Amino acid sequence: MSNTNKSFIHEVRRRRTFAIISHPDAGKTTLTEKFLLYGGAIREAGSVKSRRAQKHAVSDWMEIEKQRGISVTSSVLQFEYNNYCINILDTPGHQDFSEDTYRTLMAADSAVMVIDGAKGVEAQTKKLFQVCKMRGIPIFTFINKMDRQGKDPFELMEELEKVLGIRSCPVNWPIGSGKNFKGVYNRQKELIELFSEGNHGQAMAKTIKGDITNEEFKTLLGETLHQQLLDDIELLDIAGDDFNLEQILEGKLTPVFFGSALTNFGVEPFLEDFLEISTSPQARESNLGHISPETEEFSGFIFKIQANMNPAHRDRIAFLRICSGKFEKGMSVNHVQKGKKVKLAQPQQFLAQDRVIVENAYPGDIIGIHDPGIFNIGDTLSEKSTELKYAGIPQFAPEHFAKVSIKNSLKRKQFIKGITQLAEEGSIQVYRRPNIGVEELIIGVVGALQFEVLEYRLQNEYDVEILMQSLPYRYIRWIEMDNFDAKKFSMTMDTMLVENEDGQPVLLFQNEWSIRQVEERNKKAKLHETSIF
Repeated sequence: MSNTNKSFIHEVRRRRTFAIISHPDAGKTTLTEKFLLYGGAIREAGSVKSRRAQKHAVSDWMEIEKQRGISVTSSVLQFEYNNYCINILDTPGHQDFSEDTYRTLMAADSAVMVIDGAKGVEAQTKKLFQVCKMRGIPIFTFINKMDRQGKDPFELMEELEKVLGIRSCPVNWPIGSGKNFKGVYNRQKELIELFSEGNHGQAMAKTIKGDITNEEFKTLLGETLHQQLLDDIELLDIAGDDFNLEQILEGKLTPVFFGSALTNFGVEPFLEDFLEISTSPQARESNLGHISPETEEFSGFIFKIQANMNPAHRDRIAFLRICSGKFEKGMSVNHVQKGKKVKLAQPQQFLAQDRVIVENAYPGDIIGIHDPGIFNIGDTLSEKSTELKYAGIPQFAPEHFAKVSIKNSLKRKQFIKGITQLAEEGSIQVYRRPNIGVEELIIGVVGALQFEVLEYRLQNEYDVEILMQSLPYRYIRWIEMDNFDAKKFSMTMDTMLVENEDGQPVLLFQNEWSIRQVEERNKKAKLHETSIF
């Protein structure tokens, strides 16, 4: 093997690419930021809790995110730690932005599930967990907020199994909880790690490490807490699931870690163990079979498009997950779906809103490439092949609809541009009523809060004010039918016929009864829940 090839394989194997998922307010963005702190990417944590003081989490870059205190888009962050190159995909926790999270999970090799120790497994966690399970990706669990009074750790373990249906194996165990949360015990290494607070979580936590049999810890913890720890360990050894790497990597067993992202307690032990247990980039499914990351030919796919990340430049970035081969700045690749060559001239990597031009990148890395309007979510880029296509990214059926029109008809051009770009990002779906101009559109979204973001972004990024009228429709069906004729198609009074951007007929329904009626009346038509059939 040549030195060049050895160097390439070394770069692939030291990479870790994972998404962080959670219910809103479980502490996901805070945990992401603390990883950056330990990786030396930032010097001081601007905790989400300090937003009133105008300190914003590094991974929240859109103005509306800072104002609302929520993440509405996925951020991509890269940093180095202990000779690992880490790519974190921080995702929106709010369920109204779950579609962005689903797409982002397609680019991850594993997921870190953050759970609030007081609330346990919440609704949005269940949804996101199911997507991870569907993809068969390994799930690592970080039970957060142990510095607050919460549920018993054994109760939380039971909840993971009952609510999510996944077995769990605690890699570390909390020593105390709430005000008495002192540290964690690493079961694999049989090591106690006690934390001293200091800096209110803005700097790295100082630790005292040692063997559990060391008498010093009995003094430091006090006899009651020390004895409780010994009893907990004994119970776990008898009743808990054993650590099984194969089952973890198949997504059948989740390793569990306890800590507090706010105070940094347990963050570094979690990061170190996670990097040891998780895998480097894995082979990806395509129409030509599984593509190994160690294949020399460069390839990757677009999983996200974001307009106006930098309002000063009004730019548009396509996020590319590299799946195989070495990326080099300025290389020409095949845009498989469009059937043409494109030059990747100004590739970027991200520390949230901070960007650097990247010369080289490897499988597992996420890079941003300038998009002049030629890329779509799911597109494949390949150095040599014109046939290779990675498995598609699903589009989710919208559940909320609104009629949108412009206040000022002189702004028509900006309105069309804004709507088109936001639709290409995948945050909205656009429909038109036949024979009605583009000044009035029907917009579909997965979550209602997307309408607020749409209105905000059109005004702030495109200088367009809109009128929005909520519509009563809750279901969408795509029509498959030979020689479709709208005049002959029988619908119920409360059904609306619209067209998508490709001119394909689509029906909007208020209830399931109407869907059944339309199916009954139009025997030659098939109604589909997705646009791909």
